[in-house]
Parts: sequence; structure tokens; C-alpha cells
Amino acid sequence: MVDPIICVRDLRVEYGGQPVLGGINLEVKRGEVMVLLGGSGAGKSTLLRQIIGLERPTSGQVKIQGTDINRCSVKELKAIRRTMGVAFQEAALFNSLSTRENVALPLRELTTLAEPTIEIMSYLKLASVGLGEAGDLLPEELSGGMKKRAAVARATALDPQILILDEPSAGLDPIIAAELDELILFLKRLFDMTLLVITHEMASAFRIADRIAFLHRGSIIAVESKELFRASTDHRIRQFLDRVPDRIEESTTMQTHLREFAGLKEHDREECRS
Repeated sequence: MVDPIICVRDLRVEYGGQPVLGGINLEVKRGEVMVLLGGSGAGKSTLLRQIIGLERPTSGQVKIQGTDINRCSVKELKAIRRTMGVAFQEAALFNSLSTRENVALPLRELTTLAEPTIEIMSYLKLASVGLGEAGDLLPEELSGGMKKRAAVARATALDPQILILDEPSAGLDPIIAAELDELILFLKRLFDMTLLVITHEMASAFRIADRIAFLHRGSIIAVESKELFRASTDHRIRQFLDRVPDRIEESTTMQTHLREFAGLKEHDREECRS
């Protein structure tokens, strides 16, 4: 059996004593597109930070290619991070650098490549995401979709084995989002990468995923193929898929608090009635 390229075991994260992730277990197979799906506040971004080693857990393990990133040496962690590329939700491009310079930055900082080689590689990475002719533009001159593509180009600059995309379709119109989905599938075929995609966009998830992990209130409650996930009868998954809102509690206590918040006291209600 082939070991998973990403392995999360019994991962618990607390902030100020409040649990955010509760005993997460997740395995990502080499070469697959794993989509981490879940609503706002489910813990997706927290799990992302754990996987890329930006934070340490309260307990549990995160192994990347067999190495526990919370127990390895600094040198080993740097080597592991070199095998991972990350495109954050807001693109996080440097506004003072051109698009080409943004892509070239990790090559200049983390390799000893000659400048002509860096220029060629930067162009090729931009060309792979359809931005070959946009290298001289500043981030402020790019559309939202172009910024996302530029961020992906920079994330692939060092030819990572793992590409992590945080909400790649957020804020994009449906057509641009669909184009980005096709780009993700193209990059998987072109570079033979493993992709972990964090999103709450269902259309995108069902287009690109090999498997879907569903995160609900800090726990992963399902890891399924997209076909099985779509057919799930779990009420929590069905609520998400069918877009059923949580019911607002209508207790007497809640009504009283809402009236007080609105400045409507009991005597005001009586006056209104009279």
C-alpha cells in the first residue's frame, strides 16, 4: 500500500481553551485532487495552516511525505516546504512587483539559478496559466481572475509535488470560476501534482475533486468520492448541499434579547398595542 502524501492524525487545535479542530483524521493520496469542503467557520483555514506548518497543534500529527512537520528539524521543515506550493485566498501578490517578478521571487530567494533561467521559467509558469503576455503588469492592473492565476503560477514556480489552493473561486463570477477549475485540472495533468483545494463552492468541488472531505464544526464527518458524497443522506451534508439555512431559535429568551437589542422594551410593546 502506497503511503499518503499528506497524513493528518488525531489533530486537535484550541485557541484560548476553545476547541477549533477536534481530532481530525485525513489522508491525501499521491496524485489526487482532494477538496476540503465546508461552511464558513468550519475550520478549513485552521486546518490549512496546520498542514503547511504555520501553526502548531494542541495535539496530534501532520505528516508530509512521511515526515512529522511538528517534530522535525528546521532544516527538514524547510525541505518539506520546498515541495509544497500555496496560493492563498486573496492571491497575496506584492503590489510593488510586476506579475513576472512576483512569480520569479521564490526562484530568486530559494534557488541559485542564473537570472536568464529565472526569466525563462517565470515566463513558462505564467504561460501555463494563460498569463504569458501579462508579465509586465502590476497586480493592480490585473482582474480578479488574473490575480488568482498569477498566484497559482507563483505557487508552482518551484515545481512542487503538492499544490494547496485556498478558496480559488472566491469572489469570481461563474464563468471565470469555471475557467479556473479547468486550469486546476490542466495543472494536475501537466505537472502530475497532488492538489488540496479548500473551498465552499459546490460546483467547483464536484468538477475538480477525486475525493471530497467534509469539515463540519471542527470535525471531518465524511471523506468520499464526489459521486458518493453527492448521494449522501447525512443530514449535515444534505443541509450543506441543499442550502438549507440553520433555524433561528425563536424561544422567549431569544425574542427578549432581540427586542432589547432593538431598543424595544416591554412598556414600548404595550404602548404599541394600545
